Amino acid sequence: MKLHQLKIDFNAEHDRLLMLVSTDDGAVVRMWLTRRFVKLLWPLLVKLAEEASPRIKVQANAEARKALLGIEHQKAVQRADFSKPFQQSERSTPLGAEPLLLARIQTGNDAKGLPVVSLHPSTGQGLTLTLDEVLLHSVCRLLQAAVSKSDWDMELKLPGAQAEPVDELESRTIN
Repeated sequence: MKLHQLKIDFNAEHDRLLMLVSTDDGAVVRMWLTRRFVKLLWPLLVKLAEEASPRIKVQANAEARKALLGIEHQKAVQRADFSKPFQQSERSTPLGAEPLLLARIQTGNDAKGLPVVSLHPSTGQGLTLTLDEVLLHSVCRLLQAAVSKSDWDMELKLPGAQAEPVDELESRTIN
């Protein structure tokens, strides 16, 4: 199964982020991300972004690594397609109709060296995403936009990346 679209929105009623992941075979997985979970997830995503780039890994200077990460983030996000709205059509829900409350994260790399993030509830099945450069940085951007709409009093910063105005991030979906 291949990822088709990804959407992350803040849900004020539940005070959580709702992540929707749809696949090319017509399935959708709904997941709740709490403030605590996002605080655990964000540094792992930043680390994966740093480690995924050979240019950043070989750089000895910390400031240069941050600057390169910012440049690579901007390039990757520019290649992403945020133009299409998330398709809300009827889809199968293999992990249940109700969103999973995420509690566990595992990160690593697949056989090709691509970053992998596994998101799981405290018990039961979850979802594993293999992230290429564009998808990894797009997930970071979507998380930043969703958190900026919350009242969580936190800002997700990517070292070396310039903040994008919130109004430009409204209702984005990665395709």
